[in-house]
Parts: sequence; structure tokens; C-alpha cells
Amino acid sequence: MKAVGYTHCHPIEHEEALIDLTLPEPPAPKGRDLLVEVRAVSVNPVDTRLRRTADPAGEPRVLGFDAAGVVRAKGPESVLFPLGAEVFYAGSIARPGTNAERHLVDERIVGHKPKTLSFAEAAALPLTAITAWEALFDRLRIPRGKPADGAALLITGGAGGVGSIAIQLARRLTGLKVIATASRPETRAWCESMGAHVVLDHSQDLAKQAKALGVPIPYVFGVTHTERHWNALCDLLAPQGGICVIDDLGGADVSRLKPKAAFLAWEAMFARSVHQTPDMIQQHRLLDEVAHLVDTGAIRTTMTEHLGRINAENLMRAHAMVESGRMIGKVVLEGF
Repeated sequence: MKAVGYTHCHPIEHEEALIDLTLPEPPAPKGRDLLVEVRAVSVNPVDTRLRRTADPAGEPRVLGFDAAGVVRAKGPESVLFPLGAEVFYAGSIARPGTNAERHLVDERIVGHKPKTLSFAEAAALPLTAITAWEALFDRLRIPRGKPADGAALLITGGAGGVGSIAIQLARRLTGLKVIATASRPETRAWCESMGAHVVLDHSQDLAKQAKALGVPIPYVFGVTHTERHWNALCDLLAPQGGICVIDDLGGADVSRLKPKAAFLAWEAMFARSVHQTPDMIQQHRLLDEVAHLVDTGAIRTTMTEHLGRINAENLMRAHAMVESGRMIGKVVLEGF
């Protein structure tokens, strides 16, 4: 089957940063696995980080986590999807990736594809939707459906893939005032289009801007450059609040949270699949709920760039876009 992968770590400018491959077909699915015919994929920062740092020592490794496709075979214990079902999911970091014509995935982390979206539009959503959902509702424990009480949620880097869907979920499913951060006119406009009530400039004094709003901020979702903004985030956080992060904190002083009796939470969306946690099926359920929200018009896809076919040349362009740090929304590829 056709696939795209890499054999050694290279910068994206290297001609073999990613290469087209012909690989054996996946084995017949076992247990609760599905064999999915991949129709579309998207690229996330984790793809570029692994390509740069996880050297497969000459053995081809296929990256890719987000996918939308069609179920072509099922393991004997699979019960959630019929053959021919259209699905979307984010895969597992512990297994081969989705940049291949066919892919094995545990059905407990797979959702029914939104009926109103194309495969490409759907492929933009899974990893970022899972990350945002788990951060907001599992890690920060924000109550869903809570009446507006004047409190706020701050999301840093609101124009990226995770920030884009987090803004939408918070705006549609909670009563919180949604505050996003962005530093360019185009990213500011994107955050507003996603539903942010307020957009702050993270290139300026965040704490000062936040305090000028005059609303308590008991929840902070640090999506990107959290170490850089850490002191400001601790300063603007309301007492007994919490900060959830998905990137690295580096040398950030976590003890700054102690005087406010505040907490730090980590979100790692692969944790459930890698560790086969008893609640692993929650990712199936939340993806189905995300699909329902899309199909009822409550939220929308965050796809902003479609680069054409899934091949090494186009995936290298996508990796370069993500690595630029200026990506708005998500970049997708479709078909082999």
C-alpha cells in the first residue's frame, strides 16, 4: 500500500525529510481494532516534533494521527461500527500513523464522521477536539451548561488548531466568558469568528490586559508558549483556579500557584490509548458528540488549508506550514 514516512530525522528543508513508501498491507484486525481506508488526514505539531526528534534509525516510520475514512474490516470484538461506516479519529502515538492508505485503530478512540462534512473537513478535527475537550471538561473540570456567572476562561494561542476548537466548545457548552489570545490582525479576526468574546494580544502584557477586563479568570488553557507566558498566567489566574497545559513548561516556576491554592493539570490526549485506560471509550463518545455539534451547526470545522493528495511533497509543505508557528486553523490532505 502507499504511505508516507521517514527513515531519519531531518529538517523539513531536507529532500528526504519525508518520503513516499510502498509498505505491506496491515494484518487482519484483531480484538476491537478496525481496518480503515484512509481518505483524508491533517497535520499537527506532534507530527513535526516526532519527525525532528524521534529517529527510527533507518526503519520506515509512518506519521499522522488525524484521519477520516471508511471501515473496511473489523476485529472479532468490534461492536461500535458496521463495515462501510464513515469515521474520524486521532489514532495512537504508540502505533503506525495514518499517512497510509489503510490503517489499524482501536474502535474505542474512533467516532462517527460528521455527516455534514467532507472527509477533508472532518480530518481537521479529531486530535484537536479531543485535546480541547479533555482539557476543558476532564482536566479543568469546567461544568457544562453552567449559567453565566461572570467568570471567564483564557485560551492562549486561540488561532491554532487546538485553540480554534477550544474556543468553540467553551462558547457553545459553557456559560463562561471566552477570552482568547492572538497577536496579528488575521489571527485576532479568526478567534472572533470562532466565538471568542474578547481577544487579548499575547505579545503585550497579558496580566495587565486581563485584569483590565474586570472579570475573574478561574480557568486558563495554555495551548502554546506556556513557559513564556507562565508568570502572567499565574498573575491573572483567580484564587483556587487552575491552569491546564499541553506544551512543555521548561523552567517555569510552578510554585507561583501555591499562594492562590491553584492547580496545574496536564492534558495528553494519547494517554488513554497508550495506557489502555478503563475509560478509553470516552474518546469515542466525545468524538460522537463533536460530530453531533457539527451536524447541528453548533460548531464548525477548523480546516483552513487543503494541500491536495497525500504524498511526501504535499506533506512536507504541510509540515513546513505547521512549523512556521503562524498556522491558522488546520491543514489537510486528501486521497492517495
